[in-house]
Amino acid sequence: MAARAPELLPQMRLDMFLWYARFAKTRSAAQAIAEKGTLRIDGRRIERSHCPVRVGAVLAFPLGGRVLVLRVAALPTRRGPPAEAQTLYTLLEPTRAGPVDEDGDPA
Repeated sequence: MAARAPELLPQMRLDMFLWYARFAKTRSAAQAIAEKGTLRIDGRRIERSHCPVRVGAVLAFPLGGRVLVLRVAALPTRRGPPAEAQTLYTLLEPTRAGPVDEDGDPA
């Protein structure tokens, strides 16, 4: 039996996605976000701007003094207006560690 080639899912460079989705004003700024080493895709630390992003991937990265966690909903074809860019992802709430009292119970 002949081996079947794996089906390739659509993908896009990480820096292009960050720029198209308007998380960075310039592509150079998007590359800096990706190469800083604080961005994670599906829990894996990323240090390359050319890392592929696929629909359904979960991105987590600091931006503007807070940590953004989002799920990629669609891959863009252009850098459109902000309303169009917001349809490309779904913001997820990061889990926050609450204070713990002496008994080990959450306060």
